[in-house]
Amino acid sequence: MAFHSVFLVFLAGLAFFSEAAPPDSADSKHPLFIKILDSVRGSPAQNVPVKLYKEAADGSWQLLNSKQTNDNGEFHELTTKEQFVAGVYKIELDTASYWKRLGLNPFHHHADVVFTANDAGYRHYSIAVLLSPFSYSTTAVVSEPVE
Repeated sequence: MAFHSVFLVFLAGLAFFSEAAPPDSADSKHPLFIKILDSVRGSPAQNVPVKLYKEAADGSWQLLNSKQTNDNGEFHELTTKEQFVAGVYKIELDTASYWKRLGLNPFHHHADVVFTANDAGYRHYSIAVLLSPFSYSTTAVVSEPVE
């Protein structure tokens, strides 16, 4: 029951800060925001390696960017508005290296989030991931189409 309460607070917090960026703001150039939380420690998941891929016409995955989360468990600059065209994307989180660095032996080696983006106009995407060594949960807040 406590997990559900924490998860609901997490989702409410995500909805609070995930409104679409104003057109003239710095974040408007970076349409994909990712936040990763560690449910074991109850804190942001720092230094989690993340890769962003776009699906090619032949079904293969083209690597667009590779980074690590910051001290707040976040990414703001995985892609730009110009690069983030309509298509299918995959976010790959290297969860095994994160948990092993903390001295834990996780069940899964990575967590993938695969989604279709911008099929109905350009949008801002906020994706939240809640990690534990044996499971993960994701949610997304997607803005209305923006210019």
